[in-house]
Amino acid sequence: MKYLVIIEKTATGFSAYSPDIEGCIATATTMVELKQNMQAAMEFYLVTDVTQ
Repeated sequence: MKYLVIIEKTATGFSAYSPDIEGCIATATTMVELKQNMQAAMEFYLVTDVTQ
């Protein structure tokens, strides 16, 4: 399944969130780190949501 992810440049790096997954956000100093952090956040959220 695919989800929309919004990436924004900040004063200290980058932030990202998915409007489709409430409360799922990530921050990082590099784009590579942001993509890894966001993927981990989404996986954690989706696995946690399924098991509840």
